[in-house]
Amino acid sequence: MPDAYTMLWTNDLCAYLKKEGYEGERLVILFGGPFQSMPSFLRAGVKEGDHIYPVRAFRKRLWALGRMEVGRILPYDTVGELTTDEDYARVLRWRVLKAGGGVSEVLLGPPGSPLRFDRAVPPDLLASLTYRSRRGERCIKHVEDGELKRSHSVQGIYRLAPESAAAMAALVAG
Repeated sequence: MPDAYTMLWTNDLCAYLKKEGYEGERLVILFGGPFQSMPSFLRAGVKEGDHIYPVRAFRKRLWALGRMEVGRILPYDTVGELTTDEDYARVLRWRVLKAGGGVSEVLLGPPGSPLRFDRAVPPDLLASLTYRSRRGERCIKHVEDGELKRSHSVQGIYRLAPESAAAMAALVAG
């Protein structure tokens, strides 16, 4: 069974994507790297077949931006050699996701869900959203009265517990 992960996108990136007309386009590519600002999917344990949910922390809410299935994970410096012309065109179209550089990984997938900026995670789901790791499970910290007071515990790439993954899938599908 595939795993599901969230990854936090910055508000600056989301504002740029919205301004430049990316809203409504299907997610097909993501970038990762060795730095905190561009975390590594491989280090997080992501593999082919897994699902990635980009999220945004904005105005005391968590926003589910979409979902992408991981089809291939490639080293960034070999993308031109290992991809079709169509996939390489996607790399060029979505290169804005590389914000700040430091890219070492490229995730390619079949067209995922459309990118949306109007899908807030409901307060009850936010309060129960659970991540799992080798050390156990944890809920998102700094959630009070259905609001996200700080985004520290969602910064990075984190694997969702199965129940939370199912809830995120339903939210994005629905």
